[in-house]
Amino acid sequence: MFWKKKNPEEHRYYLLPGMGKSNRRRHQQFVRWAIVVGILVSALVGGFIYYTNRL
Repeated sequence: MFWKKKNPEEHRYYLLPGMGKSNRRRHQQFVRWAIVVGILVSALVGGFIYYTNRL
């Protein structure tokens, strides 16, 4: 009511080091870049296969 609700994410117990809030942000950034690179590589491979089959 008058007090602020506690954020359970801040007081979570982590088993391994590097599992805190800052590492979660870095992990999400890594996942985003992995998806972008995967899409680019698959487009390049698909284009290469398409080009070689057209010859």
